[in-house]
Amino acid sequence: MKTSDKQFEVNKSEQEWKEALTPEQFNVLRKHGTERAGTSPLDKEYGEGVYKCAGCGQPLFTSETKYNSGTGWPSFYQPIEGAIETSVDRSLFMTRTEVHCSRCGGHLGHVFPDGPKPTGQRYCMNGVSLEFDSETEQ
Repeated sequence: MKTSDKQFEVNKSEQEWKEALTPEQFNVLRKHGTERAGTSPLDKEYGEGVYKCAGCGQPLFTSETKYNSGTGWPSFYQPIEGAIETSVDRSLFMTRTEVHCSRCGGHLGHVFPDGPKPTGQRYCMNGVSLEFDSETEQ
């Protein structure tokens, strides 16, 4: 399954992605899978830093926009400008807004309109699609 026909800055063959990612990362980032709720240690990570795409390393969210949504997945109310793109996901008999990395097209999760102020958005991300970097300057 492709995210789109768009050419991304980071482009790899399916085999190259399989070699670069863990099986769970590959399933989520490249095959649009979903990790089980409550399984990611990043859900309870509240240190200062940046959450990057596990596929290409692009910074996606800062710790300043992370909050506990109670869903069991890391949640944010706003991405870093230009870091993500969205598309319509009509799987599972519903319509949702899929979030993917603007640099490599990796599936990150979904965004819902039930988040906190100031944006009202809940970017519900698969922790396996993210890497937390506490060393990066924000």
